[in-house]
Amino acid sequence: MSAWSIVVPEPTRPFETRTAPPTFTVVVAAYQVADLIGDGIESILDQTLPALEVIVVDDGSSDDLEDTVQRFGNRIAYLKRAHGGAAAAMNTGVHAATGDYVVFIGADDVFAPERLEALAELAMSRPDLDVLTTDAYVAVGNTPFRRFYDETNPFVVDDQRSEILERNFVFGHTAVLRRRLIELGGFDEGIRWTSDWELWIRMILAGSQIGLVNEPLATYRLWERSLSSQRLNQSRGMITTLERTTLNSTLTGPEREVVARNLAQRRRDVAAGEAELALMEGAPDARERAWAIARDGRFSRKTRARAFAAALLPPIAAALLRREQRGSWIGAGGVRIRREVANDPDDLRSS
Repeated sequence: MSAWSIVVPEPTRPFETRTAPPTFTVVVAAYQVADLIGDGIESILDQTLPALEVIVVDDGSSDDLEDTVQRFGNRIAYLKRAHGGAAAAMNTGVHAATGDYVVFIGADDVFAPERLEALAELAMSRPDLDVLTTDAYVAVGNTPFRRFYDETNPFVVDDQRSEILERNFVFGHTAVLRRRLIELGGFDEGIRWTSDWELWIRMILAGSQIGLVNEPLATYRLWERSLSSQRLNQSRGMITTLERTTLNSTLTGPEREVVARNLAQRRRDVAAGEAELALMEGAPDARERAWAIARDGRFSRKTRARAFAAALLPPIAAALLRREQRGSWIGAGGVRIRREVANDPDDLRSS
């Protein structure tokens, strides 16, 4: 019996369980994180099941990242490349790896000591799964405030093909079968923000399945970033991902309708976000953008009402938006954090 709680889809083909654990290469794509990466590296080196190798890919950093990594000596392979974004850095690590699976971790995140051991157990019992992940704690800095998977963000097991077209339900610190990853072309380096979602879509549409160890065996740490740019960049990345997906020849008619509907919504999200940004920056066309959204019945009532108020009273609306931005920030993945509760775990859980 498994020592871990697992959630897995029904197999689509016969398979034989493994008698020995697979090997794991851990790849850390890093950019300007010299002050944060040490915790993550230490958590990888402290695994109860050691990684075959750990590769840090420096994506053209100008800080002291190389010096920080070199302190760990020959336990870490350090590769430096010209800045090309996370997808390009991860692909560099994939091609340098020699393990059966490539495991990804954010440079500022950490693994629980048993994470690779748990992933290995799942890989041994279900070698037909191409992608493995675990649950995680989501934290502001070092303060956890919820699980990654909850009632608002469930892991999907029954119809992964349909659900992945709606949203990215895969926690990104995955273990991916290396040969399958290379066979399908790796990460799309033309997508700067949501290349992981595009890869899971492409893999699932090609027949891959994803399994979960339903235990919080990583900590996904959020750090303050610009509210407007973070939200807009995520939405723009989603548009690029969905546009790429429309070119996939395996989509059925109903699936194409799902993608088209999702793409239209993401384009509306970008239009609304750009209108807010124009308002706050005092752009000459800010009022015109607001009126266009207020008159467009494809937007939600709430969005149209906000746009109508902005078109009527631009200075007041801009001041309210700036106050909202001062009072909260958006972390990776679109999680909104209120500044006044950012250091109180109980308040964070209820926010």
